[in-house]
Amino acid sequence: MPIISVMNQKGGVGKTTTAINLSAALASQRRILLVDLDPQANASSGLGIEKPSLTAYDVIIGECSARQAISKTSIENLYVLPASSDLAGAALELDATSENLKLLSKALLAVRPNYDFIIVDSPPSIGALTLNSLAAADYLLLPLQTEYYALEGIAGMMDTVERIKASINKDLEVIGILLTMFDTRTKLSQEVEENVRKHFDELVFWSVIPRNVRLAEAPSYGQSIFEYAATSQGAAAYRRLAEEVLQRVSKA
Repeated sequence: MPIISVMNQKGGVGKTTTAINLSAALASQRRILLVDLDPQANASSGLGIEKPSLTAYDVIIGECSARQAISKTSIENLYVLPASSDLAGAALELDATSENLKLLSKALLAVRPNYDFIIVDSPPSIGALTLNSLAAADYLLLPLQTEYYALEGIAGMMDTVERIKASINKDLEVIGILLTMFDTRTKLSQEVEENVRKHFDELVFWSVIPRNVRLAEAPSYGQSIFEYAATSQGAAAYRRLAEEVLQRVSKA
């Protein structure tokens, strides 16, 4: 029952798109819980969960249990612990004490046996919510946009991982770096891929997520790519990623 945190300190890299569609792809074979820990709540709305009565905020502050706040999605075997903008307040209210950084981990204890995987969509910054996600996680998945500053950004994230391992979660491991928004028409995307694979070798997933219009459109309909455009290149890419994640976890 691994917990995988999907995280990047930089926004706009396909983090939430990956959290949604990896969860949906895995749900074809496993029972999945997607935890939306981002105050923007895009993972929730991207799966058709609008204005839930109970959210991750209520769970974090102890107003309800995770089980009470979990919503079923239109996808069989995929459930969501939704977010709301209230989480922004939680991020400010919680100080970085070790007790506060374990709130998510403790909240998920009771429901963890009910799922084969828990995927956490973390905020695009290092704060109390992201630290809660990393403290709870067994694995970290790092989406990386194929752009000029990619290597610089990933180096910063790797430093963050080492600090987390040294302080609040010694068992945290990077399950892989995922190249996103890959444009086969540009030399830049190809150069970034070559450099990232050179520096991080087998840590980089062979699955690459293309720049795909259907992937960008699907959330506005409250659907995963598999509901919106099941035969698209984006859907095929996330199916391959799900298989690769399953393989890596089974070997761990």
